Amino acid sequence: MKAERLQLVGLDRARYFMPTAICLYLGVLCSVLILTSPFLVHLQNAVAVAVAGGFGLVLSGALGGIFWRAQRRDLQYTRVATSNAAAVNYAAVRAAVGAAGWTLVRDEPARRLEARAAVLLLNEGERVTVEFRDSDVLVVSICDPSVGFSLAGRRHCAEHRALVLRAVGAVALPGGAPNATVLR
Repeated sequence: MKAERLQLVGLDRARYFMPTAICLYLGVLCSVLILTSPFLVHLQNAVAVAVAGGFGLVLSGALGGIFWRAQRRDLQYTRVATSNAAAVNYAAVRAAVGAAGWTLVRDEPARRLEARAAVLLLNEGERVTVEFRDSDVLVVSICDPSVGFSLAGRRHCAEHRALVLRAVGAVALPGGAPNATVLR
């Protein structure tokens, strides 16, 4: 089964993947250094510039790959199978969102709910999207695109997903992980 992901469009997509784009840009700059190094007058300088460019290319490529993989994984929905109907799950999540003080961005009863969970005063907050399909609940939470990728933001997103899972009554397994399966 193909992984189901939240689809970002336009400016949101560009801002969300900006860390990966910056690494790509740095990789291009390092490639230019490598390509121009043979034109330096002294061989010693040419070798030093080529080695530095190669190191930068490998480092920016590795960091860009890590960002890309982490961001793509964060966009995957977590699916929770419940015994309730979509309307019951929607009502439970809607009540939890209201109690948490999140700002509703999109509200389609018993189908989809999108909210912003502001953590700081100056940012929009993490985006939480919940879809309701029959008795299944799909939830994803991503970092605020205007802030960028951060470990603190990822921790907040995990807390937001856990709030939704508790709201729909996901059963906790002995290891502490909710009874949820990630769509693959």
